[in-house]
Amino acid sequence: MSQYAIVTDLNRCTGCLSCTVACKLNNDVPVGNFWIRTLRVGPTPKEDGSGDFPDVDMYYLPMQCQHCATPECVTVCPTGASQKLDDGTVQIDKEVCIGCQACIPACPYGVRYLNEDLNVVEKCTMCSQLIAEGGLPACVETCGGRARFFGDLDEGIESFKGPWRPEQAGTYDEQEKVRVLIGDAIEPYEEDDMYHFPDQGNGPQNVYILRHHYGDRRDREWQGV
Repeated sequence: MSQYAIVTDLNRCTGCLSCTVACKLNNDVPVGNFWIRTLRVGPTPKEDGSGDFPDVDMYYLPMQCQHCATPECVTVCPTGASQKLDDGTVQIDKEVCIGCQACIPACPYGVRYLNEDLNVVEKCTMCSQLIAEGGLPACVETCGGRARFFGDLDEGIESFKGPWRPEQAGTYDEQEKVRVLIGDAIEPYEEDDMYHFPDQGNGPQNVYILRHHYGDRRDREWQGV
């Protein structure tokens, strides 16, 4: 068994939406629907600040399927179309999905929708078609802030990799093959800087790194996502 996941360094995320655009292009996501939504959290007054700029804090939060450990969307699916695979990802078999939408309210993160043209439910697949060919999810490969990394949680977050960096310049084909470990690409972080979305008993697996924001108020902010 594995547990594929995405780690996002929120201190590096610039809210550029390149992940959303790349996702839509690579997965033919219908107009008006999204597999990734980038939310703005804040601006919020700093702990001891006046609340006036620049005495405020803000960050961007990409939101997508969390490929949960025990996904309720799989539990409620009457046909078995929603499945938890051996690689840890949660996928939808469109040949089996009947469009009943029972899984949509079962997801605590609101990341599923009904494709009305196909009458099937869709969501982030973590670009399974790219992973199968040894690539990275499109949102990781094209991240403008180089804030996103992909890997297997069973092998440890230190094994997660992201795309090439500017100092590794070469031809595009060369760049596409270069991977950098998360520890060599981002600023140091502590275990207390790692967060998950609020757990409703489903065990969200994607990891978010956030340093020096809001102190203990971060959890309360995320409850409103």
